[in-house]
Amino acid sequence: HVQLVESGGGSVQAGGSLRLSCAASGYTSWLAWFRQAPGKQREGVAAIYTGGGTTYYHVLVKGRFTISQDNAKNTVYLQMISLNPEDTAMYYCAAGTRPSGGTWYFRSKYDYWGQGTQVTVS
Repeated sequence: HVQLVESGGGSVQAGGSLRLSCAASGYTSWLAWFRQAPGKQREGVAAIYTGGGTTYYHVLVKGRFTISQDNAKNTVYLQMISLNPEDTAMYYCAAGTRPSGGTWYFRSKYDYWGQGTQVTVS
């Protein structure tokens, strides 16, 4: 069982930046960030294959968000810039071994989830 603890959310003005962190209690081959806005389904934002560092992004955040990892700390980060109000959501860290390059955004592929951290852009 892997526990995930997110941090770094908050409120920011449009155009601002935030960095989210997710500390994992153990190793998994995939780490990802999902988000869920009120009234909407949870969607994949970015993922990283920890074995090789390959990254994947939702088309709406590509170029603005960067996912990275610190293997020594079992921590994944999501650096977000040029935030806009449409980025407002609860952001969740997810971990698992079953995703692939074509399924990284499938919620069902992830076995472990954090509690979420709120990001509000006004």
